[in-house]
Amino acid sequence: MLKPIRFVPRNARLPIIRSRLLAFAMSALLVIGSLVAVATIGLNFGIDFKGGILMEVRTAAPANIAQMRSDLGGLGLGEVSLQEFGDEHEVLIRVQRQDGDEAQQIKATDAVRKMLGDGVEYRRTEFVGPTVGQELIEAGALAVGLALLSILLYVWFRFEWQFGVGAIVALAHDIISTLGLFAIIQHEFNLATVAAVLTIAGYSINDTVVIYDRVRENLRKYKKMALAELFELSVNETLSRTTLTSGTTLLALFSIYLFGGAVLADFALAMIWGIVIGTYSSVFIAVPLLLYTGLRRGDEDADNAQVPEYERAEREG
Repeated sequence: MLKPIRFVPRNARLPIIRSRLLAFAMSALLVIGSLVAVATIGLNFGIDFKGGILMEVRTAAPANIAQMRSDLGGLGLGEVSLQEFGDEHEVLIRVQRQDGDEAQQIKATDAVRKMLGDGVEYRRTEFVGPTVGQELIEAGALAVGLALLSILLYVWFRFEWQFGVGAIVALAHDIISTLGLFAIIQHEFNLATVAAVLTIAGYSINDTVVIYDRVRENLRKYKKMALAELFELSVNETLSRTTLTSGTTLLALFSIYLFGGAVLADFALAMIWGIVIGTYSSVFIAVPLLLYTGLRRGDEDADNAQVPEYERAEREG
């Protein structure tokens, strides 16, 4: 029988909780640096947010996306994005909004048509204005905010409010650091990246909930153990599962980043960073923060103290 794969030994005793002050300091620097980068450098918003020209074309032969991207990139129209749309003959072309009035947008469209030649069928040509881009920015921010609020309410309902505080701080840490990364490297920030941020939040909270479940289980099992020691035991007991899950997910994401083409590169990069920083925050932020939230041991009522609120209501009912 094959032995299970373990990145971390079963009986590991890594000093994770004892190293919490160092982790807090590193995370504080990361968050502050990210906020400064977003405020001073700013995000490199893509066409989805800045507005621009959207063209859907169909080629007679299978489209050579790389060649088309190279040809259109030489027109001097700024950012140009291409992706297959439907099948290998259909291509969606996005060109950044040109400075000036509508005449400049039409001029850019004519330049694209001239470069592509006559053997192309133009299915659709649209102009996306900055007002639509601003609405998308607001909608994206609202989506992220509502996702965080929903996660906070879920963890509060599933465990206790102290766990919710730890989870939401860890999630905010992940999202802010991801925004900071994109501000520093100036990769395009578009709707796909917003989707990646929301996916990161879901992945990170999954790791956090797994560890929190073990913490709650050990709180019932070891009623006299010091909280710091109990938290460290819980993290170490779940560390193999956490690292194995993150490692296998990263394998798929690196494949997408390296071989998925330019369209998926920014999405994959955001996900890679998010998986790494999300795993880190679940272990080094979410759990150690429980030491500072007044989590009750409840020795006199140990069977009820760490039962989530919905289970407690069922008992009392």
